[in-house]
Amino acid sequence: MPKFLIQASYTTEGTKGLLKEGASGRREAVEQVVSGLGGRVEAMYFTFGADDLVMIVDFPDAVSMAAVSLTVKASGTVQTRATPLVTLDEIDEAVRREVSFRAAGA
Repeated sequence: MPKFLIQASYTTEGTKGLLKEGASGRREAVEQVVSGLGGRVEAMYFTFGADDLVMIVDFPDAVSMAAVSLTVKASGTVQTRATPLVTLDEIDEAVRREVSFRAAGA
């Protein structure tokens, strides 16, 4: 199942919600939306700095990840970035594939 790194920053309204319901309340909400599309939350951590939260989630496909991302962003309570995570075996497979490419200006 494809894995994604999610980096999130709460808006002022999102932070107010976090203060009201706590981290465990947010975890339950995240797990519900992810599992609702056949996914799984592998890890979820609150952080300091530019991001408030980082997660690793598994989804059956990129379309499921996109559906969650669009819905969460539309709430206006959190800004997110989703990065696909590629395994070492997948990179090994990519290295073995022949790619025809001409560099610009070559």
